[in-house]
Amino acid sequence: MANTFEFGENHPDYPVRVLNEREARGAAGIMLVLAIVAFMNAWFKGDFMPTKFTVVAFFIDFFIRVLINPRYAPTLIMARWMVNNQTAEYVGAPQKRFAWGMGLGLASLMMFLVVLQDVRGPINMIICLICLTLLFLETSFGICIGCKLYNVFNKEKAQLCPGNVCAIQNRESIQMVSRTQALIAAVYVALLLALLPSLRAATPPLVSTNQPPEERCRVPEFAKQLGHEEKWKLHNGC
Repeated sequence: MANTFEFGENHPDYPVRVLNEREARGAAGIMLVLAIVAFMNAWFKGDFMPTKFTVVAFFIDFFIRVLINPRYAPTLIMARWMVNNQTAEYVGAPQKRFAWGMGLGLASLMMFLVVLQDVRGPINMIICLICLTLLFLETSFGICIGCKLYNVFNKEKAQLCPGNVCAIQNRESIQMVSRTQALIAAVYVALLLALLPSLRAATPPLVSTNQPPEERCRVPEFAKQLGHEEKWKLHNGC
């Protein structure tokens, strides 16, 4: 029977303990959704309860991952259930522990600032943006920043990195970005940015501006029933 307090799984084909990268990315996606919901509520509504909820959830999950066993971390369990029909992608556990240790550090800091001290200010915003960026990179592109930093602080280099980025290898042609492709991507971004002013100007209020203000800004019943009165006024220029 496996020990309760251990990190990663032994696999006969690999020299280090391993974790399933698909499971790790799935858990990062779950956390990313929670973090986005919390951030949006705090930024647009000034409601910090979802932020506190998310911080507590992150702290408990990372505490279990790093100090007890990833096998019992709630988000990893959920992600395992979601991806259990996919072939496992084994990655080295040591660098993941280092990366998740960073997550535990950030979660601990946020627990102190947000949950215990109810601090609201730039420091919270900066830490939230860091967490969102790290989670987005991992779940979307499989880029683990903490895993990259592992090599900076450890003499023994990371093995079995996601996408095999730790190994020296020549890129195949399908991985290369040509000048034409880079130009297309750059033009795409530039075009979208150039269209922003036109799209903004071409987006009138949902209600006619020819009506008197008292009629134009009369909140419909559906918005009142949804508790959406102020947002309706905002969206309609009232």
